[in-house]
Amino acid sequence: MMDLYSIGEMLIDFIPGSEPASYIRKAGGAPANVAIAVARNGLSASMACKVGDDDFGHFLMDTLAENNVRAACPRLCEEAVTTMAFVTLAEDGERRFTFARKPGADTLLSEEEVLEADIANAAIIHAGSCSLSAQPAAAATVRALRLGHEKGKLVSFDVNYRNVMWHDDIDACTRAVRDILKYVDLLKISEEEVDMIGGESAIPALMRENGIALVVQTLGANGVRAYFGDDYFDVAGRKVKAVDATGAGDAFWGAFLAKLRICGVEKAADLTADIVREALRYGNVSGSICVQTKGAIASIPTRVQIEACMTQQ
Repeated sequence: MMDLYSIGEMLIDFIPGSEPASYIRKAGGAPANVAIAVARNGLSASMACKVGDDDFGHFLMDTLAENNVRAACPRLCEEAVTTMAFVTLAEDGERRFTFARKPGADTLLSEEEVLEADIANAAIIHAGSCSLSAQPAAAATVRALRLGHEKGKLVSFDVNYRNVMWHDDIDACTRAVRDILKYVDLLKISEEEVDMIGGESAIPALMRENGIALVVQTLGANGVRAYFGDDYFDVAGRKVKAVDATGAGDAFWGAFLAKLRICGVEKAADLTADIVREALRYGNVSGSICVQTKGAIASIPTRVQIEACMTQQ
């Protein structure tokens, strides 16, 4: 049994540089980083991915292998399937992003590459909204989420990067996300994207309509908010001297999913407020460590590191 099966085709490449105009390299975007975070917490992970035949593509595959993440579709394509993300850090610590698509960015996973056996052998199925932004990756992602739902798996989805992959087309992104919510048990969404689903006030109705067990809204430095229908609670963020937050959100969600597995939660019906609260704190610490340490992949913490930070709080 594989603990996590993560679907992702869009790689986000943060280029190394110097402060304050710092360009940070990040392997694989959300699905890869979530898979690596799960693996580093002592659980098993696999990832459906198609990467560019370039230095970054090989770097990603090496990173996955080093962290015991099995790549379900490890073959390389002729043109790089990457988006370049230039992260500029101002003197006051504010991050500014400039994105540019590279050739081949729409040459993505096909529906046939998402194997039913991989879904059947996983406990958690994870994808992000970038995977819905271009065909044929959208069909592959929908297939994976639908199969996971039909097989009773815990289905996780992360709404992100609307401004990058969707060119701020709120309507198109919203339609694509809403179409798959009926398959989703756990939804993560940032405070910048929550307007796509009607704002915070619309979350309880959205959950009832789609049978979603949990919505987690990330609140930046203020932590996270967890919704159980009409009820919600906050988990405060840790105050850190952040140089950059590259990969922090991905590491957070990966650590959260890993904690659910450590708690033995495999189905949405098993979730309780106490388990979610503990898992969110666990994930929140992960993100905080990530912003404290330069380099997203190197900073995704181990379970030992997280537990050490928990005891210090």
